[in-house]
This record gives sequence, structure tokens and C-alpha cells, in this order.
Amino acid sequence: MWLLAAGVFVNAVVSCTFVFVFVWLTGPRGLGAAQAGLIVGIGGIGLVAGNFTGGWYGDRFGHRRVLLTASALGGLVLVTLPVLSTALLCAALPAAQYASGVVRAANSALVAVTVPDGSRRQAFAVIRCLSNGGFTLGTPLGALVATGLSYDWLFVAEGLGTLFFALWTARVVPARAGAAPSAALSGEPSAAPDGGRGRGGLWRELRARPALLVLLGAIAVADVVYRQHYTTFPAALADHGLDTRAYGLLIAINGGVILLLEIPAALALRRRSPLHLVGTGLVLVGGGYAVLMLGVGLAAAVAMMVLLTLGEILYKTTATAYVADEAPAHAVGRFQSLYAGVSVSGVVLAGPLGGALYAAAPGLLWPLCAVLAAGAGGAVLWTGRHAVRPAHETGSHPRAVAG
Repeated sequence: MWLLAAGVFVNAVVSCTFVFVFVWLTGPRGLGAAQAGLIVGIGGIGLVAGNFTGGWYGDRFGHRRVLLTASALGGLVLVTLPVLSTALLCAALPAAQYASGVVRAANSALVAVTVPDGSRRQAFAVIRCLSNGGFTLGTPLGALVATGLSYDWLFVAEGLGTLFFALWTARVVPARAGAAPSAALSGEPSAAPDGGRGRGGLWRELRARPALLVLLGAIAVADVVYRQHYTTFPAALADHGLDTRAYGLLIAINGGVILLLEIPAALALRRRSPLHLVGTGLVLVGGGYAVLMLGVGLAAAVAMMVLLTLGEILYKTTATAYVADEAPAHAVGRFQSLYAGVSVSGVVLAGPLGGALYAAAPGLLWPLCAVLAAGAGGAVLWTGRHAVRPAHETGSHPRAVAG
């Protein structure tokens, strides 16, 4: 798991092209804002679709095998992006984003099947911390490469980094660690005709876990709110006289707090109820946006980002581990893929919904964000208080984990 996390860090350093895609399309590629926005939006749909389906492939063919295949294909597509025509970009960029989503889901599933109950929060905290650290380092480096050399080199670097991640994973992850559960000893795809699905369809498994359904719904709502700090929030800063440098400082605060507190928080709170932590984290996200109701100045923006980041630390790692702990052995990948897709749904929805509301009634956006996130957190807290505590919370005998 540590070696896999190291590969995630290196890959995250070079995986910053999505920050610059719109600028690249409207600048060197000469596209209009509407056309560039359409291409970026389609790419976002590809990312969400990859997250939703990556775990399904892993349950059928093995998570390690799926991660290797998606990384290799995604890396090859990224390397070729600078030389493609605009028409081909409309297909290639979503394909690269789809592969990235599959890799994300497969990587989560690999952690879930190789780390036992009771240690997954810490494991996912390590992965997330190193991923954020790589991104925090890579974004300013990417800006230097784009301005000093060319935007094209960003895609080449990310493509090569993704190919490296495929090779690194092949080297450090044992074949049977990422195999489908029914083939965990042989490393081959499941011999069952349905890939193990006969032991319980996904919907049947979810209905047996009502607390998990509440959590997934809350995460879907909260992600649209959370991602406003990537969409409408920088626009609001500009409207209140704070330039891109101020926004860059706030993003640096986000990354710095995560690097400092992600792993210590996971260790200190590992015995606390996961639903209570997730609910509290979502309420903190709502509190961050509530601060902006006092005015969008630098002090309020810093307070908002600190609260948002603390909420993110509490809910993201904990929710990922909770879904892994709740998954039956034959559907770990599908559960992780479902959560992964829900957790990035805001990539598609946050911009259009938040932008439309900000344009029509900017004064309503932050109160609505606060209410929605706090409401989602309250629903999870209520569920955690009234749900029957599962084995991995009570300390009773944990379920077997494949791998």
C-alpha cells in the first residue's frame, strides 16, 4: 500500500493538466470560450463515467489488471493530445478522462481489498494525503512548464507519468492482491459466469444497507456544494477585488492543511463512528460557505477555506473507508466505483448549477450552499445515531476481505 501510495504521489505531480485545459483550448488552440467549455464539460462526463464503471471492471477482471490497462491506455491518449485536431480532441479528451476515472476507482478498490478492516481509514488517508501533496507541488511546476516551454509538454508529462504509474503498479502490487474475489488465489478473472454477481445484485446489497444509501445521497448533494470553490468562488473573489493570486493562496491553504492534518486526523479518530465523522465534516463544509454570508473579503475567504478543508478531511477519507468496510467481498469494486462516481458528480453539476444561480441571484448562492451541506451532514448524523452499528464499528468479528 505504501509503494502504491508512492506511485500515486509521482503521478499526481504531473496530473495537473485539467487545471490548464480551458486556458490551453482558448489560448494556443484558438477555440472560443463556448467551444472550449463544451469540450471540458464532455471531458468531465467521461471522468464521472470512468469512476462509476472502473470498480465493475475490477470485480470482473481484477482491480490490478484494470488499473494497469486504464493507466496504459490513458497515458497513450494524453501523449497524443497536443497533435490532434479539434475534432479528434472532442473524442480523445473524454477518453483520457474516462481512463483517469477508471484508474481512480480501481486504485480505491485495490486499497480496499489489500488493507483489512480497521486500517482502511489510515490507508485512504495516506493515499489522499500523498495525492494532494503531489497535486500541490505539481500545479505551480505545471504553470512554469506551460509558460516557460509549452502547454503541450504538460500533456506529454502527464501521459508519461500515467504510463510510469502503470509500470510501477505492475512492479509493486502482487497479481493476486488485485484479483477478482473468486480468483484471489490464481490472479485470473472470476470463473463465475456473472463475475460473482450471483451472490447478490448491487441494488439488493445496497437496500440491505440503508445507512449507506443515505451516505451516498448526502455525498452527491455535498459534492455539488463542495466544488463551488473551484467554480463560482473564484468568480466571487474577482467580483470583490481579489485577484488570481489571492485564489492561489487559498488553494495553497487547502493543500497545506490537508498535508498537515489528514494522516494525524485519521489516526486520532480511527475508533470514532464513521457516520458521525462524515456528518460532522459535511456540516463544517456548510459552515465554510456560511462564513461568506458575512462578506467575501480576504479574512472571510481564509476562514471559509479552513472550515471547508477541515470538513473535507473528516468526510472524504472516512466515507471512502466506510463504503469499503460495508462492501460484500464479491462487490468491493462495485461499491468503490459507486462511491467514486457519486463523489465526483459535482464535476459535471457544480459549474452549471452554481453558475446559473450566481448569475441570477448571487446573494442566494452561499446561504443555499450552507443549508444543503449542513442538511446533508444532519441526515448522515441522524442515520449514524439511529442505525445499527456494523461489525467493523463494534469490534466484533470482521467480515473476510479478499486478497
